[in-house]
Amino acid sequence: MAGFTVFSYSSCSTCRKALSWLENEGLDYEVIDITLVPPSSDLLHQAYRQFGQVKPLFNTSGQSYRALGADAVKAMSDDQALQALAADGKLIKRPFVQCPDGRFLVGFKPEAWSELLLN
Repeated sequence: MAGFTVFSYSSCSTCRKALSWLENEGLDYEVIDITLVPPSSDLLHQAYRQFGQVKPLFNTSGQSYRALGADAVKAMSDDQALQALAADGKLIKRPFVQCPDGRFLVGFKPEAWSELLLN
């Protein structure tokens, strides 16, 4: 089975914790720098369908989000929001992970990851 695809940012401590967790659990993964190669529009649309909304995909504490402004993001249609996310990896909540089974994880919560991936 193919491993996890982890869109990560090397300066992000949460991303480093997530990668360490995957390593400790012996799970196979590939790391992609989210700032250089953001997830494709297609991947973001798949994640959007899984979550049912675009809000969980946004890194609301990041500089790109603050520069854009919460009101501007709220005013966007879902398609506009997904286009903005595809254009700027720093807008995306990190890590953004595509699991081997096609599911997506955003952010890192060890308890949730354990429950979803190890049981």
